[in-house]
Amino acid sequence: MAIIALQSAASGLNALNTRLDVIANNLANINTEGYKSSRANFQDLLYIERAQPGVENPNGDQRPTGLYVGLGVKVSGTQQDFTQGSPITTGQENDLMIEGRGFFQVQVENELGGGTAFTRAGNFALNADGELVLANDQGRRLEPPITIPDGTVKVDIATDGRVFALASGETEPAEVGQIQLATFVNPAGLRQIGENLWVESIASGQPVVGEAGADERGRIRQGMLEASNVDPARELIELIRTQRAFEMNSQSIRAADQALQSIGQLRR
Repeated sequence: MAIIALQSAASGLNALNTRLDVIANNLANINTEGYKSSRANFQDLLYIERAQPGVENPNGDQRPTGLYVGLGVKVSGTQQDFTQGSPITTGQENDLMIEGRGFFQVQVENELGGGTAFTRAGNFALNADGELVLANDQGRRLEPPITIPDGTVKVDIATDGRVFALASGETEPAEVGQIQLATFVNPAGLRQIGENLWVESIASGQPVVGEAGADERGRIRQGMLEASNVDPARELIELIRTQRAFEMNSQSIRAADQALQSIGQLRR
């Protein structure tokens, strides 16, 4: 009946609205350092089985196809794309980029991922205590902590994460710590909490922490940032496709409504 068509088209509009939200968020974060784009995946719903395939008639012939009527669609999940974003050269000594796999670790509240979150954003700054922190509205501390001594005139960070600070009046820099990176078996399973941060989940598995450049981890590049990996051309194409699909589902609702009106007028 037309009622099923109404319900199916309505589920399509609801799913497409979610897809539109995901695309809009991708475009909004096109300039967010280390941002990873997402896409909405769809799956069909249950089916009404009105006839089974393979049923035999009295002559022993089998029905070649079944008769199924679907009940619509829903968003099965959002899948993140962890491909590398384009490098941006800034020349700032506290700007870092991971070239390859891995995440920086930062301290968060204990109720958020056990106190440790992960990010691809490398826009760091120094706080009042000389610690490296994310240059955002919360100032999350890097984990393990890296403290730049007072009086430092130059900071050098090697590709393996070792941090060297050159003090005023000195000729040789001193090593003050090493930045470690975390990797996951399934980074797409990480839970997003905002602020360019992810926390581990059952789906992602536990982090494997170690030295940058070892065990297939990426290397750290100083004076560079990783740009968002959002492809604006692709997102605009998906936006147009979503809009067209929304219009077609709206047309299905109009057709079903007209059919119901015709049925209601049969008794007149």
